[in-house]
Amino acid sequence: MESSVSFGVILAVLASLIIVANALVAMAVLSLILKNDSISLCFTLNLAVADALLGLAISGLVTDQLSSPARPTEKTLCRLRMAFVTSSAAASVLTVMLIAFDRYLAIKQPLRYFQIMNGFMVGACLAGLWLVSNLIGFLPLGIHGFQQTTYKGSCSFFAVFHPRFVLTLSCVGFFPALLLFVFFYCDILKIASTHSQQIRNTEHAGALARAHRPPRTPSDFKAVRTVAILIGSFTLSWSPFLITSIVQVACQECHLYLVLEQYLWLLGVGNSLLNPLIYAYWQKEVRQQFSQMALAMKKWLAASLLLLSARDGGPEGRRESVRYITTMSHSELEG
Repeated sequence: MESSVSFGVILAVLASLIIVANALVAMAVLSLILKNDSISLCFTLNLAVADALLGLAISGLVTDQLSSPARPTEKTLCRLRMAFVTSSAAASVLTVMLIAFDRYLAIKQPLRYFQIMNGFMVGACLAGLWLVSNLIGFLPLGIHGFQQTTYKGSCSFFAVFHPRFVLTLSCVGFFPALLLFVFFYCDILKIASTHSQQIRNTEHAGALARAHRPPRTPSDFKAVRTVAILIGSFTLSWSPFLITSIVQVACQECHLYLVLEQYLWLLGVGNSLLNPLIYAYWQKEVRQQFSQMALAMKKWLAASLLLLSARDGGPEGRRESVRYITTMSHSELEG
């Protein structure tokens, strides 16, 4: 019982942090999209939404874990909860794949990128992504071989889903996607090496050659660095869970469910907290947007406090608040 409560507390804290962190990143990215009309940032926004939904999905499990005595969950409800968790996690992973492909396309085909990746294509990619994610998440509900035959009332992933489901996802999705990531990144490194050589040749050629600079920008390659860190964190977070699930399928006598559900599954879910932290730290434009949001919040709080104090401070307090707000307005205009 004490172990269940501890797990519930950890789950509650993790879910809260995931929701808050991804909500903040979503607000920052949405502001950037509206400000710069950047279509490719829609994928980053989708990643934050998918991770926030995962946090919301696991928060539904907290009540069961913290209830004393443990309250049994109806089997169908537990299946639906775990399907929602799985579909949200699948959406997060597929979005990372989509971001990687988007950056690869921007570097591989820089002149045709905006012709290919227009608003319609981005919308179609995101619609297809959520369709596939929900198919993956709710697949065990339609295939009896992916379901556990016995259910004891305590809702958890392997209480309702068989490790064969994870084995299938690993062989069909995870490992092929990982190989695709490696291919993308190796090809991008090759392009980056050629790009650096072109820049050196341009610098040596002088002013005449500057008109023929390669269309790729340094920001494209910096974005690839962020994607590489995302892929690395995703691999380190989910690999132990997937590999141990495969071991559980191969070794029926091994009882690894406790390790899988209370440690390795939490490690995988924690990837949804790492994603917004990575963008907040490594992506310069997102970091700058956070600074602007924090500054705007600071000014709003200062103005609100000043107005409250002016209400009790008489005419002199009101004059001081008007002077402060005027100064703020002039500083914003100059900025």
